[in-house]
Amino acid sequence: MKAGAVTPGQKDSARLVQMDVPSPGQGELLVRMLEVGIDGTDMEINRGQYGESPAGHDFLVLGHEALGEIENPGTNKFSKGELVVPLVRRPDGCINCRSGQSDMCIEGNYRECGIRGAHGFLREYLAEEPQFLVRVPRELGRLAVLTEPMSIATKGIDQAIEFHRRSANLIEVALVLGAGPLGLLATAFLCLQGFSTYTLDIVPRSSLKAQLVEAIGATYLHGRDSPVPQLPEQCGNLDLILEATGNSTVAFQAMSALGINGVLCLMGVSTGEKPLEICADCLNMEMVLGNKMVFGTVSSNRGHFERAVQLLGEIEQKWPGWLARLITRRLALGNFEGALHPAPDSIKTVIEMS
Repeated sequence: MKAGAVTPGQKDSARLVQMDVPSPGQGELLVRMLEVGIDGTDMEINRGQYGESPAGHDFLVLGHEALGEIENPGTNKFSKGELVVPLVRRPDGCINCRSGQSDMCIEGNYRECGIRGAHGFLREYLAEEPQFLVRVPRELGRLAVLTEPMSIATKGIDQAIEFHRRSANLIEVALVLGAGPLGLLATAFLCLQGFSTYTLDIVPRSSLKAQLVEAIGATYLHGRDSPVPQLPEQCGNLDLILEATGNSTVAFQAMSALGINGVLCLMGVSTGEKPLEICADCLNMEMVLGNKMVFGTVSSNRGHFERAVQLLGEIEQKWPGWLARLITRRLALGNFEGALHPAPDSIKTVIEMS
């Protein structure tokens, strides 16, 4: 079978490789992959910034956002043709992994499909244990390829809302920094909650990203017209901020912009070693006197994936066709390298496996 792979640590090494079609072991199912989404992590791995091959292999199959179809259920309680989404992180033996919270692993010996120590899903077939597969309603269809990024937004926002409950005042104003796929899905989640939602990016107001923000009742803010430090004057007390740019400067600006009793969730990963000069005393005083909270979130567990599937269904029902507009490009597996160098106006590229 064909698979899209890289050599970790080697820049621009993406290529097609040939692999044997897997034979399911005891208790496993055979899954035919239908679609695989490409995101910034895949691009960074192809740039040689990180990534780790499975033991005994000198390459890593990419892809951690995926949708598949049961080809052979074996003796498991699945049926041939059922749609499934595979989980990304595989647990080690720590207390959190044993309790089903591999996203909160404390020992760090987990594996992540397509990222660290385990092949990803950019291949024609997958042999998998049922505990790592999440059922998808047939009516959601191929939109379910967005489940993994939706699960990241789901985890971050649900935890932020829970943290905010330490205060009696309700969340009224929410801000999303970044209008990429993660930021847009977070925007939709917040709009579903009925919050007054703003999303900031630096793309033109005429861009598809800005149009998608406005289409679901949120307000698009252009970063050049609305600098992050000035947003409280424009938007009011920022109860909740979701940072999805991966820009460390923006993340620190968000800490100061955060409102009284506010919660800031950092979802973007900053790579590199960018120095930043800040007034540390000012920031410390603002955080303490304002009862502000900042936390980071990474990965997601089965519960987040299941909730993400539910939320995608709710988004599609409320704003039909909106999710499909996030997928701006579809490529065949043989052309997957093109997805690792997206056009500036691209949002989400999906590889069609068949």
